[in-house]
Amino acid sequence: MRLYLSSFSLGDRPAELLALTRSARRAAIILNALDNHPGERASWLKNQTDRLTGLGFNAVELDLRDYFNNPAGLDACLKDLDIVWINGGNAFLLRRAMRQSGFDALIKTALTKDEIVYAGFSAAAVIASDSLRGLETIDDPDDIPPGYDQQIIWDGLGLVSFAIAVHFNSDHPESEAVHRAIAFYQAQGIPFKTLQDGEVLIIDGDRQRIAGLHTKER
Repeated sequence: MRLYLSSFSLGDRPAELLALTRSARRAAIILNALDNHPGERASWLKNQTDRLTGLGFNAVELDLRDYFNNPAGLDACLKDLDIVWINGGNAFLLRRAMRQSGFDALIKTALTKDEIVYAGFSAAAVIASDSLRGLETIDDPDDIPPGYDQQIIWDGLGLVSFAIAVHFNSDHPESEAVHRAIAFYQAQGIPFKTLQDGEVLIIDGDRQRIAGLHTKER
């Protein structure tokens, strides 16, 4: 399993993202966490497309809404990709998109077979854990655009065995709210790891580490 989970945007280790993908460069950008903010969504699509193409990726958008109730179609699409790059935004909205398209089950199978890299930042990182409990202190679980199921999905993807607190002690609007999520994890005895903006959690098989330019690798 290969994961590149950044606190914000590409983080400080883009070369490590290239290393994870080896010589493969077919990338898809998923922005469904911003479906409730179409203006921001368009801006982030251009921003992240420019960043990924600047690294040498052939990047296209993958809109999970196109595959709601069509997991077979999405499966065929994923088989033509080397990496999915998932933009930040509302974690609950992103989780809904993954469930309604079947992405959640498909990506876990592909990761188990080491067919693809799961990468992204913020919302993409926090939903990699077992549960979204505590994230309601940061994101509104009831901010639901048309076409989405109303039911809140509390289970995460289960890719890591701990919660991830992004934007920790960072110059980010959500940094203060992140401390409320951490307080929840501590009160509930939930193991967690923090990521400052710039830091990246990198998982390659059995190897796992957090790295950034201005922090000691851990």
